[in-house]
Amino acid sequence: MHSPHDPYVRVRGAREHNLKNVRVDIPRDTLTVFTGVSGSGKSSLAFGTIYAEAQRRYFESVAPYARRLIHQVGAPAVGEITGLPPAVSLEQRRSAPGARSSVGTVTTLSNSLRMLFSRAGDYPPGAERLDSDSFSPNTAVGACPECHGLGRIHRTDEELLVPDPSLSIREGAIAAWPGAWQGKNLRDVLDALGHDVDRPWRELPAKDREWILFTDEQPVVTVHPVRDAGRIQRPYQGTYMSARRYVLHTFADTRSRALRAKAERFLTSAPCPVCGGSRLRPEAMAVTFAGRTIAELAGLPLSALAEVLSGAGAGGEETARVLTGDLLVRIGTVTELGLGYLSLDRTAPTLSSGELQRLRLATQLRSGLFGVVYVLDEPSAGLHPADTEALLGVLGRLKEAGNSVFVVEHEMDVVRRADWLVDVGPLAGEHGGRVLHSGPPEGLAQVPESATRRFLFTEDARDTAPVREARTPSGWIRLTGVERHNVRGVDAAFPLGVFTAVTGVSGSGKSTLVGHVLAGVLADRQAGEEPGPGERYCAAATGLEAVDRLVQVDQKPIGRTPRSNLATYTGLFDAVRKLFARTETARERGYGAGRFSFNVSGGRCETCQGEGFVSVELLFLPSTYAPCPDCHGARYNPETLDVTLNGLTIAQVLDLTVESAASFFAGTPAAERALTTLLDVGLGYLRLGQPATELSGGEAQRIKLAAELQRTRRGHTLYLLDEPTTGLHPADVEVLMRQLHSLVDAGSTVVVVEHDMAVVAGADHVIDLGPEGGDRGGRIVASGTPAEVAGAAGSRTAPYLAKALRR
Repeated sequence: MHSPHDPYVRVRGAREHNLKNVRVDIPRDTLTVFTGVSGSGKSSLAFGTIYAEAQRRYFESVAPYARRLIHQVGAPAVGEITGLPPAVSLEQRRSAPGARSSVGTVTTLSNSLRMLFSRAGDYPPGAERLDSDSFSPNTAVGACPECHGLGRIHRTDEELLVPDPSLSIREGAIAAWPGAWQGKNLRDVLDALGHDVDRPWRELPAKDREWILFTDEQPVVTVHPVRDAGRIQRPYQGTYMSARRYVLHTFADTRSRALRAKAERFLTSAPCPVCGGSRLRPEAMAVTFAGRTIAELAGLPLSALAEVLSGAGAGGEETARVLTGDLLVRIGTVTELGLGYLSLDRTAPTLSSGELQRLRLATQLRSGLFGVVYVLDEPSAGLHPADTEALLGVLGRLKEAGNSVFVVEHEMDVVRRADWLVDVGPLAGEHGGRVLHSGPPEGLAQVPESATRRFLFTEDARDTAPVREARTPSGWIRLTGVERHNVRGVDAAFPLGVFTAVTGVSGSGKSTLVGHVLAGVLADRQAGEEPGPGERYCAAATGLEAVDRLVQVDQKPIGRTPRSNLATYTGLFDAVRKLFARTETARERGYGAGRFSFNVSGGRCETCQGEGFVSVELLFLPSTYAPCPDCHGARYNPETLDVTLNGLTIAQVLDLTVESAASFFAGTPAAERALTTLLDVGLGYLRLGQPATELSGGEAQRIKLAAELQRTRRGHTLYLLDEPTTGLHPADVEVLMRQLHSLVDAGSTVVVVEHDMAVVAGADHVIDLGPEGGDRGGRIVASGTPAEVAGAAGSRTAPYLAKALRR
């Protein structure tokens, strides 16, 4: 038994995911960092065990009726945890927030600003005071009735919808319509309605053209399809939808990025003519504070907003002084974390996961909680080295306020500042899951099997490889007059056939220049459609003809459900199912490759629909998942499991790790190629059937890279990666960089947006944006070799790059 005043959180028998009956003691009121290679089990210990148990205990204290209304996680696989205070989790969420979510709503600063306008605003003579909801575009009383609080109106016209009026409707004059059967259906419906679909568009009466493109009517008519040879097509009831209605509906509702991008080409976006883009009703826009409307203040960078508020609140009434004082303190925390370039109206989908986490961290700092455990997931992700110091200051203040701060982290500068270090490993998956060290960071020097040790104590850890000479570009892509977000009037040149790193502080315009503009112009050219989104943001682009393919590799999940997994995403599962279909037993029974899919009926277990588990609804308790009572988690029915390949069933093959599968499928070219590339990017520890929902962002990115590496490359490919080292241990970064440099050696071009100075130091070319974020950024401060950029005056990156080069 431990005393109730035991200063340690003591974990006994943790078995979550790959943890091997872990026993560890962690002191409270410390900054404790959990380290280890990707997949070692550090997140399973910090989030899956410690935080999950704290959350479970909290839910047990909630009334059973209320408990039903809260999304709950199940109990973690752990024997016992003692000395555990309440916990707050700040994770890197990869799901996209809604378009109405903004910096103001995430930080709740918008609530305070609305209260300031409601209580201390300057109203027109005779106007009634408005409550704070009237200043919100997300409420019925505040939103502009014309644009419903969105601030922009999307419109289209005949020239956009019908780019070539010499074509007939049957020949595809209405370019905005969908292809395949859906487009044919709309043409057949028009034909049935009596319109001439074979006459050139320009020869149709103006009244008919107007109705076809813009009507809101949706008439239903009987369609008699033209019979194809050998096919009987019966009459059916077809509904007409105008081109404008189809485009607006697709743009607003589709979940497909490709369909949404296509619809966007037929739309023009303009500020709402009623509210001018402010998103609010006229009554709210008539109220001012410090001579500005709430929309004007919400559009200022937070650093500029603080200047306005400090000047206005100084000599005002007591209400204004109190409200502006509260706002200034809370804005100060956000700007301290390097986010002063953001404005309150900046929408959440345009923020990186690192920016979102730091906004939530700033909000927690003002919450006044003490005695809790904060569990943070890589708070330094997406942070330039110049901003890491401020982050450490904020984490220190959370600790000084009487809290315990547990951080899963890969950035060695943060690890060195920890009070306590828990290193998990030694490797990933089944080769990890053990605590190698729990104690002060310097004690890790005595643990030779730790992968973290050489990066923490050896300054030149990554420079054991021979120095590589800089490559010579084979050509250049030149973008002239880039205009997008805060990148204004910039001319940028990207060398081909080399490795380029794009650097700069958060908000300096890196992702805008690379992910939006460069990717946009290349995508437009490949699609053969001009002007597309990329062309709109760039006055001119040259050198594009040298690139045959564009590949963007991001950290978004490879699937949203457990049905998507490593084997299905890489195409490996297709090869595996064909191998099973060729076995003697399968041929005797007439089983094709489809029999071995768990996504379709036939071979799968129908009790669990091929998922391997069933949801058990418990009244007043969280739903829990249990292995399927019929297949016991195998996903397939007994007849399918009768078929074996070299002694293993299809379920057992899915349970193999990549490493084991590589031995099992040795000599099978179709499977070997996929498995070899997965091993090359350091994912040998993952199971073939591991659900997409269990993979980290870094793992998802490397799976995508592996899928790309196994393709037979044709022509010159340009790879764009946005912060590929996020979520990766330095040892994993080495593996990833070897693969990216091998792509360049094979004749491709690689462009990465990156904060890791060791990666930047190994690049052939560097483009540094800044000097600051937001309005004070968006310029190219320096470009050239790493050594040239390291010596550039006025660059925030230069001193950190110089330090990396000295190593």
